[in-house]
Amino acid sequence: QVQLVESGGGLVQPGGSMRLSCAASGFTFSNYDMTWLRQAPGKGSEWVSTINSGGYSRYYADSVEGRFTISRDNAKNTLYLQMDSLRPEDTALYYCATERDGDYERGQGTQVTVSG
Repeated sequence: QVQLVESGGGLVQPGGSMRLSCAASGFTFSNYDMTWLRQAPGKGSEWVSTINSGGYSRYYADSVEGRFTISRDNAKNTLYLQMDSLRPEDTALYYCATERDGDYERGQGTQVTVSG
């Protein structure tokens, strides 16, 4: 079954950078588009970014465009999110996800807190 394990979160000051990783297993990673979602305290889930299976098409929410970069290494079954110029409003639990039958399978998430 799909297993997704996020890592790399933590506490960072506004303006700082952080790189999240997601290790995927249980499916053929290179065949699927991959997505980052986030959920801030007291709010619903928000789509952040998607990368296609080959890694050559990338899509971003307006709120992160120009600051975040999604990438993947299909040889390592790993998804990444490079986050620069972080803002307090980026504070959230970040999940990597893959779509199945119209819904997202996601990992447990990694907490990103932007404060300082």
